[in-house]
Amino acid sequence: MADQKQIAFTIDGRPVTTTAGTLVIEAAKTQGIEVPSFCYYPGLSLQAACRMCLVEVEKMPKLQTACTLVATDGMVVKTSTDQVHKARKDMIEFLLSNHPLDCPVCDKGGECELQDMTFRYGLDKTRFVEEKLHTPEQKWSPLVYYDAPRCILCFRCVRVCDEGMDVKALGVGSRGVLSVILPNKPDELACEECGMCIDICPVGALTSGTYRYQTRPWEMTYVGNPCAHCSNGCKTTLSVRNNEILRANNRDHSGINGEFLCAKGRFGYDFTSNAERIRQPLVRRNGKLEPASWEDALEEVARRLKQAHVGRGPAAIGVIGSNHTTNEENYLLNRFARVTLGTNNLDHHRTADYAGLAAALGSRAKDSLATMADVYNAPAVLLIGNDVTQQNPLVAWQIRTGVRHHGLKLYAINSLPSKIHRQAKIAVEVAKGGEHQALRWLASEHGQFDVKTTEALVQLKAALEAEKDVVVLFGADIQGAAIRDLVSLAARFGGKTKFMALGDYANSRGAADMGILPDRLPGYAHLSDSAERARFGKLWGGEISATPGLTARAMMEAAAAGKLNALYVVGANPLKTFGVAQPDRLAGLELLIVHDMFLTETAQRADVVLPAASTYEKDGSLTNTAGEVQLTHRSIDPQGPRSDFDLLRILSHQLSMLGLGTPIRLRTPEAAFDEIRQNVAGYDLAYANLLAGGSELARATSKAPEAAYDVPVGTIFSSQDYLFTSGTLGRYCSRLTSTNEAKQIPWTSSPSTQSWWQR
Repeated sequence: MADQKQIAFTIDGRPVTTTAGTLVIEAAKTQGIEVPSFCYYPGLSLQAACRMCLVEVEKMPKLQTACTLVATDGMVVKTSTDQVHKARKDMIEFLLSNHPLDCPVCDKGGECELQDMTFRYGLDKTRFVEEKLHTPEQKWSPLVYYDAPRCILCFRCVRVCDEGMDVKALGVGSRGVLSVILPNKPDELACEECGMCIDICPVGALTSGTYRYQTRPWEMTYVGNPCAHCSNGCKTTLSVRNNEILRANNRDHSGINGEFLCAKGRFGYDFTSNAERIRQPLVRRNGKLEPASWEDALEEVARRLKQAHVGRGPAAIGVIGSNHTTNEENYLLNRFARVTLGTNNLDHHRTADYAGLAAALGSRAKDSLATMADVYNAPAVLLIGNDVTQQNPLVAWQIRTGVRHHGLKLYAINSLPSKIHRQAKIAVEVAKGGEHQALRWLASEHGQFDVKTTEALVQLKAALEAEKDVVVLFGADIQGAAIRDLVSLAARFGGKTKFMALGDYANSRGAADMGILPDRLPGYAHLSDSAERARFGKLWGGEISATPGLTARAMMEAAAAGKLNALYVVGANPLKTFGVAQPDRLAGLELLIVHDMFLTETAQRADVVLPAASTYEKDGSLTNTAGEVQLTHRSIDPQGPRSDFDLLRILSHQLSMLGLGTPIRLRTPEAAFDEIRQNVAGYDLAYANLLAGGSELARATSKAPEAAYDVPVGTIFSSQDYLFTSGTLGRYCSRLTSTNEAKQIPWTSSPSTQSWWQR
């Protein structure tokens, strides 16, 4: 870690106190003094290639580059003298000597750092009269275009691809005036298609295939939202014009992800405008789904749900929720299922055992849950299962950055190969499903492994016992009793150990926190807790049964056997998710209601399909896999579909008029979030920071550790998505599916143990 000694020096006559080792360019920022630069980028290696950050330093004979100059005690720095101004102006002139003056058609116009500096330093003529070199624009992939004449050779793109992403898809070819950026294949990129190179480029050399020639930055509005895909909760700023999302980025670095976005966060937004979106309710008549009005569809749903309730009782009704819907919608769905319909048959696709972690930690969870920042700042990380490069890319970014910046030590136990293992001090490869067995060996040194694995475990055990303040990350392979064993093992580590369960989707953690579980109420209160049951029953206006319901997989089996009369599905595709994509699996149902954006395998079998708004089309909140809550905002109007929040609220009123349950009085997501903050354990969050675009850590916990907590086999599992897949959504992101990398993916089957990037 950096030396914490403080030093004092002067910038432009202002006294500055900063930490020893701070660069002058960073110290200047703290004083509101901008030192221009093109090649410098915080967190990447120093290049000193553009010479724009030149400053005067007292007692030094020449101008110095502020991006490589370390501040020292007593130093006197001047950033705006005549000599400095002339040097910067000369550098601009030099850069423009071969730069095409095509600002009217360049996509970077209005956001170009070179353009800004040219205006600032007033360059109106040049001494260079040579003919400019010109080469045609190159299409490196459907998402990345390169225009060599615009490139100023700052090497930001090369460094972020190499150091930040550990992909190394870009390099520099030739020398001197002929130098160019080259992809890792002849005229083609073979990479993760993250687009980091596009956003980090200070000029228009690298441009986006999805945004180019679409509009100008001043013609758009900008809305910050958590990404709709994986569970890491990266903020993506959506650029909107005429009710259409034209691009996504995070150039203001305001989210928990800083500058990072993966392919899904930057290019996976066009599912909102996909031609296959359902825009009107569909009702099955004469064996065929036909368009209907909202009034007719909702009346049909209410009438038939009432019939199902009266016919075979609430125990024959199942409800499957989503890990993409907002916290407020999940909260309402919990109330709708348990009070309006009277059933505890409520579940969702669980991709990590958040309930198990809460059960194992008990009240200790309040200060034992790791944030994304904790992963970066940790001196050591233990990763068990989960290919974070593919499934949790922000976690992988935080690990790589921590290794690079302050020597974070990564230890891994996994049955799958992963690119992140390149960063590991010790990576133990075990047989499929052997992660729990490896944990038990670390705790007791009992278990059967081959010689190579045993030697690696011996090294890992010794290394972990020497570490302190470890952050432990684990995927779906560690669940139930295995989490208790993990917590017991981690108690032997020095310092304060923190934990993070790694789920798959945007609100996987929020769905669990809000109690979309057959045996848990919001905040992981157990149904057997009569006080909690009575509290939520009073709050929701009805009685809640103490008998746990069926899991999602058990509901599908009951439906196939004719033991489930009706199934209500909100934003999920259980036919595909649970590996039973045969139509006869739902043949035993008399009623199937689906809320969704597309006609998925499940929706095609439905009696009524209600078109739902996407995450980018509604207000609410999402909880990432670390428990960090962020607000999501309506970026565009849905044009036909309605939010799941409104659908549940309206249906509760219609069912109430039919004598079933009481109506939901909450009229807005804001009102629901207030009720959540007041009543759900761990969600008493500071609202002001959320409104300002920040995040707050929710610490939903069980009252005490549960020694007997476990889950049925097959209840919790990961879909093992790639960077180019994300449940149902990935199939409808045409930008993602257009890439060569995405075309290599077996979309209709589970991925093999060898990731696409290793092929």
